[in-house]
Amino acid sequence: MHILISFHSDYGHTENMATAIAAGCQASFPDAALHILTAEQTQLSDFERADVIFLGTPVHMGSMAWGMKKLLDSTSKLWMEDLLEGKVGGVFACSGGLGGAGGGIEQTLISLHSLLLEHGMIAVGFPKSLLGYADAGIQWGVAARTGNHEGMPQTISDAALTACRSYGAHVCRVAHKLRHA
Repeated sequence: MHILISFHSDYGHTENMATAIAAGCQASFPDAALHILTAEQTQLSDFERADVIFLGTPVHMGSMAWGMKKLLDSTSKLWMEDLLEGKVGGVFACSGGLGGAGGGIEQTLISLHSLLLEHGMIAVGFPKSLLGYADAGIQWGVAARTGNHEGMPQTISDAALTACRSYGAHVCRVAHKLRHA
């Protein structure tokens, strides 16, 4: 199984989430080929090669980071040829900002899901039965809070990283079941 985890990170939080998702994938499938890349490093060929694709971003003003958006817009070339159809995908995001609503994190995750579905991919959510859901889960994927009450960055919680590992393992198990059905 080839797994691509592509992310954009400003303060290292999304990168930490990507690493935790990779650990969950690796725990479930030790022989999987993992590719953890920033959005800027990710090439279209990385999408083509992958069986499983995770996309992660911080929330910027209620939406995904521009670096991730730029990468995803470039995948229209793959869309024209249906090259991602049938692949399995998962999404994750982190947000700070003021207030307890997450600054647009749900909207950001839905936007990432929209891209997966536009490509004909199988989007995998985060079931409430999984470890970590109560701390950083939402039906769309992992949603981690990384801002304090003043809106300043703070360390990502261990509970959120647990949710990432759980979600990574889950998405890979779904992909495995689909491949061997």
